[in-house]
Amino acid sequence: MFLARIFLAVVGVAYMFLGVWCASAPGQTSNSVGFDLQKGSGQSEFFVVYGGVELAWGLIFLLPLLMHDATRPLLIGCVLIHGLSVIFRAISFGLFSDIGTTTYVLAAVEWVIFLASAGLLAYVGFGTKTT
Repeated sequence: MFLARIFLAVVGVAYMFLGVWCASAPGQTSNSVGFDLQKGSGQSEFFVVYGGVELAWGLIFLLPLLMHDATRPLLIGCVLIHGLSVIFRAISFGLFSDIGTTTYVLAAVEWVIFLASAGLLAYVGFGTKTT
């Protein structure tokens, strides 16, 4: 479980970085993934969802460092979040054209996190043992 906690902490730090970056430079980050922010509502939505929610995910994935019993449930959450990201990203590649480089990089990172978290979950198992 130690390896799983370290992995989740790395994912958490990455989401903390992304959340702060999206909240502090929404124009730059939205442009890098092809978003065209509309003044007011669009800016607010990006700030909240890409800044606030990613920051929250970062904190959530850091929890196993303090709460060892949370490791397995959060590893399952990591698999679900990134597994669905992989599925929806693949569908989006079939639905939409003119996909930018940053989006492909994000897709690759999502695959890496999904495969690593799924592998760790398979290694530690789905049971309730927490040591």
